[in-house]
Amino acid sequence: MAKAFLEITLQIDNADRANAAGIYTKYKAPFLERIEGASSKELLIRDEDVQVLHGFESADQASAYLSSELFTNDVVVELKPYLKATPEVRIYTVA
Repeated sequence: MAKAFLEITLQIDNADRANAAGIYTKYKAPFLERIEGASSKELLIRDEDVQVLHGFESADQASAYLSSELFTNDVVVELKPYLKATPEVRIYTVA
């Protein structure tokens, strides 16, 4: 069970959401297999934005993922053309 969550909120045009979802799908398995403490990854779609909710064993692991090679060199690079604004990043711990 996740003890911390990393929530990344993305502003993406409706026309680009399928491409963004493809990036999510492409990197879900590598995230779960290679990132220390990773336990889940979900794509949440709302009219106003898209959120990716990542589950971790600890808040420190969630924070470490943000500077990982997978995140900075792969996910961010591929998502960048679709972003309308700087993503909102939040880390939560489970009480």
